[in-house]
Amino acid sequence: MGEIHAGHPHRELVLKSYKKSYTCDGCKEPGIGSRHRCEDCDYDLHKDCMFYKSTTRHDFFPNSAFKFLLQPPGHRERCCDGCGKPVRGFVYHCKEEGWDLHPCCMNLPNKLKVDDVKFKLRDKVLKKCFWCNRRRLEGSVSGIRGWSYVSKCEKYHFHVYCASEMMLEGWKNESYSNNNDNDKTAPDSLALALKNLELPLQRRSRGNGGGSSGDKFIRIVKMFFKVFVGILLGDPTITLTCLVAELIR
Repeated sequence: MGEIHAGHPHRELVLKSYKKSYTCDGCKEPGIGSRHRCEDCDYDLHKDCMFYKSTTRHDFFPNSAFKFLLQPPGHRERCCDGCGKPVRGFVYHCKEEGWDLHPCCMNLPNKLKVDDVKFKLRDKVLKKCFWCNRRRLEGSVSGIRGWSYVSKCEKYHFHVYCASEMMLEGWKNESYSNNNDNDKTAPDSLALALKNLELPLQRRSRGNGGGSSGDKFIRIVKMFFKVFVGILLGDPTITLTCLVAELIR
């Protein structure tokens, strides 16, 4: 049995488990794995978009209340203060402060522990992002810094935007398509698409020491993306997170 959602009130949405990627019809952001779906309408929702909270808070904005909206408010383009990407659908909005968060970004914890390394969300950073090799976030809308996860030791720094773009870069590879209906071959195709991310990640890691120190750096990077991608895509149990962890070497 399915459930009715306010954004799709005429038919029930049923939990489905597929291995291929999709675009959530709620927040318009990418997802992969399980989703809540209406087969008749080809309508899919992330778990976080399906089971939203009418009002909520995020630890990064402890004094701000966010209201769930089916559409971004107003007429100007709005952007997520978490990842810096445009808001095109479901959003958590703080009217008083003007903050906006994608439903999956609302799910990102303020603090994150990976192995023995403690990370914290920041909007101002002193070091370069592991992925883009820049301090300032590139590609987001002007005025939106976007969050970064920075380790307590200051050695590891990842833009939330860059981590999500890493996944999109793999999906855009010609060897993988959202129109691929063969679930048995989709994961293999996605694996091939993500292979091209391996080299830039290796180059970024060269300056972080060799031997056991370098091995630990790469292990932490693997584990970070495994945890992060599962949270951002709305399904912490997806097998893709394990796949990503094996590809980033």
